[in-house]
Amino acid sequence: MQQEHLFKVLVIGDLGVGKTSIIKRYVHQIFSQHYRATIGVDFALKVLNWDHQTVIRLQLWDIAGQERYGNMTRVYYREAVGALVVFDVTRASTFEAVLKWKDDLDTKVSLGNGKPVPAVLLANKSDQSREGLCSQLPKLDTFCRDNGFVGWFETSAKENTNIDAAARCLVENILANEESAGVDSDPDVLVLPGFNNNTKERGRSGCSSCSKF
Repeated sequence: MQQEHLFKVLVIGDLGVGKTSIIKRYVHQIFSQHYRATIGVDFALKVLNWDHQTVIRLQLWDIAGQERYGNMTRVYYREAVGALVVFDVTRASTFEAVLKWKDDLDTKVSLGNGKPVPAVLLANKSDQSREGLCSQLPKLDTFCRDNGFVGWFETSAKENTNIDAAARCLVENILANEESAGVDSDPDVLVLPGFNNNTKERGRSGCSSCSKF
C-alpha cells in the first residue's frame, strides 16, 4: 500500500542569497539571471517518488529575506517540519546572519516533542568567486554540529550543484523523525496557517549524508 506524506519545508536566509533560485532549480529545473526580490512568501510544490511505496510532497515556503525583522514569520513557520537555511558564499554578512535565522526558526517552531525542526545549511553561489570569504568561514562541520544543523552543503542554483543532495538529507531527517515518533501509515495532513491543526509528535535524528568543506 502506497504511503503519501506532505511536508512543509521553509527556505530562509538573508535577502539575495538565492533562495528563490534554489527552489526554481529544484522544482522546475530552471535558472534565471534576473533577480526579483520575494515579497512576503512564495510557495512551490515538489513531488518525490521516494521509493516504490512512498510519495513525498514537499511544500516549499520561500520566506523573503527581510521577513526576519517582522512578526509574520511566526505565521509562516507554523507547522513546518524542516528548513533550508541559505547564505551567499560571496557575502560574509549573510553568513553572519545564519545564526539569527536559526534562532528565529527555533524560537517560533518546534517538533511535537519540543525539539528543533531539522535544518540543513546551504553555502550557496559556489560557482562565483569568493576570495576573502573562505578564510573567514569556520569549519562548517564543526559550526553545524555546535549550532544544531543536521548537515550542510555547498550549492549552486546556476550549476545545479548539491541542491538535490541537500534536499534529500533534509527529507531523510524528516522521515526519521516520523518513524521515531511512531507515526502511523496514514497520509500526513498539513493545514495552512489560520486553520486548526492536529500535529503528530515527531522526534529528531542526525544527518548521515553531510558533505565536507
